[in-house]
Amino acid sequence: MKKLLFLLAIVLIANVLKAQTDAKAKQILDQTSQKTRSLKTISAEFTFSMQNAQLKETNNGSIKLKGNKYVVEIPGVGLKVFADGKTSWNYMKTGNQVTIATIDETSSDLMDPSSVFTIYEKGFKSKFIAEKTVEGKPVYQIELYPDKSEFEVSKITIEINKSTSMIQSALLDGTDGNTYTIKVNKFESNKEIPDAEFVFDAKKFPGVEVIDLR
Repeated sequence: MKKLLFLLAIVLIANVLKAQTDAKAKQILDQTSQKTRSLKTISAEFTFSMQNAQLKETNNGSIKLKGNKYVVEIPGVGLKVFADGKTSWNYMKTGNQVTIATIDETSSDLMDPSSVFTIYEKGFKSKFIAEKTVEGKPVYQIELYPDKSEFEVSKITIEINKSTSMIQSALLDGTDGNTYTIKVNKFESNKEIPDAEFVFDAKKFPGVEVIDLR
């Protein structure tokens, strides 16, 4: 879940791009960051996969973003995560259980879901790789490398749609030997999203077991 949120932050917020060194990559990433920062809300559907030498798991999901609020749902594994900027609720359909925690905005863990909206403070070097066509769409391919060895990432490869300046996919090579990929299948912006959608409502989950870690 941590790596999923991290990749979503890269793809939809483009806020992990502070220590660019490649001039062309920096120009492209700056355009993407400016575009995403101008959006009031984001709604997206995505495919997320994790692969290693033994297995490959793929799931579809959705996310809604509004400022520092978000809700992520992956029906295939019965997972739904709510966050209103101060509190997060991690709900698992299996077991009908929700875990409540306070979001630590000062967390230094790159993979911590609570730092999903502050990862722009982390350092990555960037390198422009190529212009190519993917599924009939022209894209820029850029690689990101972490400045700090303690990050759980060795490399991130992103593809940015040349005409929209939006990131359409990201591939993360984890130091755990796994490869994580996220692809945006549908994207909408600036739709009205009530703040209540980012808060867990126990009334909608009868009999839910609550684990409060606050």
